[in-house]
Amino acid sequence: MNDDNAAGRVIQDLRAVAGAAAPGTRLPTVRELTARHQASPITVTRAIRALAAEGVLDTQPGRGTFVAARAAAKPASDLSWQSIALGPRPAGEDALQALLAVPRPGAIALSSGYLDEDLQPLGALGAALVRAARQPASWQRGPVEGREDLRAWFARAAGGALRAEDLVICPGGQAALSTAFRALAAPGDTVLVESPTYLGALAAARAAGLRVVPVPADDAGVRPDLLAAALRRTGARLFYCQPLFANPHGATLVPGRRAAVLAEMRAAGAFLLEDDYARDLAIDADPPPPLVADDRDGHVVYLRSLTKSAAPGLRVAAIGARGPAGARLRAARVLDDFFVTGPLQQAALDFVTSPAWPRHLRALRAALRTRRDALLDAVRRHLPALDPPSVPRGGLHAWLRLPDGTDDVAVTTAAAALHVVVFPGRPWYAAEPDAPHLRLTFAAAPPALLDEGVHRLAQALRSTA
Repeated sequence: MNDDNAAGRVIQDLRAVAGAAAPGTRLPTVRELTARHQASPITVTRAIRALAAEGVLDTQPGRGTFVAARAAAKPASDLSWQSIALGPRPAGEDALQALLAVPRPGAIALSSGYLDEDLQPLGALGAALVRAARQPASWQRGPVEGREDLRAWFARAAGGALRAEDLVICPGGQAALSTAFRALAAPGDTVLVESPTYLGALAAARAAGLRVVPVPADDAGVRPDLLAAALRRTGARLFYCQPLFANPHGATLVPGRRAAVLAEMRAAGAFLLEDDYARDLAIDADPPPPLVADDRDGHVVYLRSLTKSAAPGLRVAAIGARGPAGARLRAARVLDDFFVTGPLQQAALDFVTSPAWPRHLRALRAALRTRRDALLDAVRRHLPALDPPSVPRGGLHAWLRLPDGTDDVAVTTAAAALHVVVFPGRPWYAAEPDAPHLRLTFAAAPPALLDEGVHRLAQALRSTA
C-alpha cells in the first residue's frame, strides 16, 4: 500500500513537470526522484514506465528520461455515417452492460452476479494456473472440443447421462449460450424462456435473431401447463430454462413438475436448454440432479460453468447434447474461437480434481448462508414491507417485490446517488413485467456492508415514493 502511494506521488509530480515543460526536456534522474519522494528506485522506475506507456514520457536507455513529443491535434472526425451502416442497435445491450459495469470506488455493490473476492479460491486457482503454465503441453493446440479429461469431469458432474464426446468446452457460460442459440435455432425462430429470466440469455437470443416468448414461472419453477400452451401456440422448438435457483427469482423446479416439463418437451419434439449455473451454489441442502440426468431421448441440452462458483476470471464452461444437436454445438464452437486456451483448461481441471475444490465448496456454502441471512435480516430491519415470502435456498440473489406503482428504475437511480448499486427487475422480463422488483445480490459484499447497503436502499425508496 505504501509503495502504491509513493508511486502515485511520483507519477503526479512527473505528470505536472511534463505538462509544463517543452517536449525533449530532460527530467530528473531516478536517483534524484528517489531522494525527493523518499521512494525506492523500483517504485520510481515503475512510475516512469507507467507514464512512458501513456506517451507522457520518452525513456532513452543510457541517456535519461525526457518529456515526450506531443501528438499533433487531429481534425474532428465525422462518424455519423456509421449509424446508417450499422442499423438498429440490438435489444438488451444497455441492460447487460449496466449489469456488468464495475461499481465506482466506495460504492456498495448489491448487483454483481459474481462472488466477492473474499469468497473466491484465489490461492488454489493461482497455484493451479502456475502449474499449468509450466507444462509445455498445455500451450500446444489441443482438441477443438476441449480436453477430454475436463469434458469427462463435466459429464460425470451432470449425472452420467452425457459422455465426454457429447460436450464441448467454452470460454464461459455466456459464450455457451450464444453458441446454443445460434446452433439450435435459425434467425426468425421462436425461443421460449421462463419469465422472468437471466437477461444475458435474453440478449444472446435476440442477438441471434430469435423471437423471445416468455412462459410464466412461480416459486415452484416454470408452469408446465403454460409451457405446453406456449409450445402449441408458437411451434417453438427450443426452451431456455434454469431449473435450479433460477436467476433472478431463485425458484427451483419442484419434483412434481420435472417429469411434466420433460414430457412436454418430448411431446413437442423440442429441445430444453438447461442452464445449470448454480450447481455449486446450494445453501441449505444438496441440490437435486440436473434435468439432463432424467432425459432419455436427447431433448435436454446441458450447460454448466465454473465461473459463478469460483471466480470471474475462470471462464471455463461446458455445453453438450447427444446426437446431431451435440454435433451442431461442437461445429458452432469451432467457428467462434477454435478452442479455449490450454493453460486455463488445465488449471480448471487441476482445481476441480484436487482436494481444494470440495474444501472451497464447503466454505462457500457456509459463507453464502451467512451473507444470505445477513441480507434478509437487513431487509426485515430496514424494509420490512419487502421481506420476500420465501428464503433463497441457493444461488446468489434475493428477488424483492416492490409496492405496486413503484418505478424500479427510478429506485435504482436514487440508490446509485447514495452509492449503493442495485438492479431493477424490468430487464429480466422478455415482455411486460408482472410487478416491479429489485434483484439484490448477497454474495458480492460482506455482512456489514449488506446492512449498510439495504439501509441506503431504504432511503432511496423513501425518496422516490
